[in-house]
Amino acid sequence: MRQAIESGRIHRPEDAVEEALRLWEERERNRAEILAAVDAAEASLDRGEGIVITEQSARELADDVKRRGRARFEAERTARR
Repeated sequence: MRQAIESGRIHRPEDAVEEALRLWEERERNRAEILAAVDAAEASLDRGEGIVITEQSARELADDVKRRGRARFEAERTARR
């Protein structure tokens, strides 16, 4: 903290504490979002809504994502003209 103040990166020790608290709160929000997503995914699987991923289905999904991404890119490029 002393080095940060001396270098001018922060002005007061309180600024460092506030920044640390902000970062901690952001990390906790992200953690809560991840846990909620995992809970939702597990509930979906418990309801039998999951699908079996095979090498072929993963390849098809990747191809579909690429196709949609290219179409979106082309639409945005065309709109800019």
